[in-house]
Amino acid sequence: MDVTGLAIAAGGAAILGGSVLGARHPTIHPTEARVFRFVNGWPDWLYWPLWVPMQLGNLAVGTGVGLLVAIGLETAEVAVAVVLAAVLKLVAERIVRRELAAYLEVRQRPGTSEPGARLRGADVPLQGMSFPSGHVILVAAIATVLTGHLDAGTAAIPFVLAALVAVGRVFVGAHNPLDVTAGMGAGLLVGGLLAAALS
Repeated sequence: MDVTGLAIAAGGAAILGGSVLGARHPTIHPTEARVFRFVNGWPDWLYWPLWVPMQLGNLAVGTGVGLLVAIGLETAEVAVAVVLAAVLKLVAERIVRRELAAYLEVRQRPGTSEPGARLRGADVPLQGMSFPSGHVILVAAIATVLTGHLDAGTAAIPFVLAALVAVGRVFVGAHNPLDVTAGMGAGLLVGGLLAAALS
């Protein structure tokens, strides 16, 4: 078993647990709302620089890019882990929502839960369940699987992209901050366990 993978999984579990605890409120906490307004209020010119990496959170795009990297690395185990990450993203999302079922009415999309939220892009939903961010789960899980197989010069790139997806989802008004931290935690947990199991 890969110790690094287990350490990342443990860190992810801690981030996820903290996010779930923070989300258990009858309303969006004022601190979270302030963070949302800060990021959501950034200038519009950032839309395209953030939109491009955000596409990696799309199930088909993120999985496809992960598989292309695995092919480039000529590593079958990485390809298997990428596919498993995509499947486990759906499982993790369902489990987290089940555990937070009593608060899902509160954890609506910012278009419903954040007065004055700026929604950028035709694909940003106005309402619906928002916790956790599935985009961030996927990209963080695949980033964790890939990074252990990259050289020192490129190993940080997948995590930088995952962070850009998380920030971008708040910027466009698709998620509140705890939605994306929960997604990051769940993704690191899934990816870390896969990295440990398949090493």
